[in-house]
Amino acid sequence: MSTNLSSKLRKGLSPEQFMSGMTKNQEAFMDWYEKFTWESEDDKEFFESMNNRDDLRCLILAADWCGDVVRNVPAVFRALEISGIPTEVLIKEEHMDVMEKFLTLGGEAIPVVIFTDFSGFVLGQWGPRPKHVQEVMVRFKQENPDREAADYQDKLKVVREEMGRQYGEGTAYQTVIVKELRELLSTF
Repeated sequence: MSTNLSSKLRKGLSPEQFMSGMTKNQEAFMDWYEKFTWESEDDKEFFESMNNRDDLRCLILAADWCGDVVRNVPAVFRALEISGIPTEVLIKEEHMDVMEKFLTLGGEAIPVVIFTDFSGFVLGQWGPRPKHVQEVMVRFKQENPDREAADYQDKLKVVREEMGRQYGEGTAYQTVIVKELRELLSTF
């Protein structure tokens, strides 16, 4: 049975409300938002062409304290703001029922970008980070299944540093997010 989030549509914050209401990491978030550029005119045209569709909705499970939200959601906002797809942010702590339905590797990882049809049926999701960055965490979880192990936190710290290296210094990862979102949206 497919998941329906109709009860969550029109219950979230607009991207503008989320950005202006941030109490943590707002400066870093806005910096990534302002640095966004369309590296591919073809990608930009694809997202602009989505304006012809009125059947899609987007819910983004997020929180301003999360580093992956601060890095990734600005690119998601920028891609979707020219698409005409109604986009809302659901604050993770206020929508734990949704978080429980969209666990990543059994854990609560955000952001989760959820696309639904106009009646709330989930069509697909993206997140919490670009695939090449997420692969580092997937490998870590497979190799370290015991969260109670004495060295788990030390290893996790190393993995987070490696994920930071995978993101890179500049905004190239934002182009990756745009391409992954385009790939997903092309399936429905």
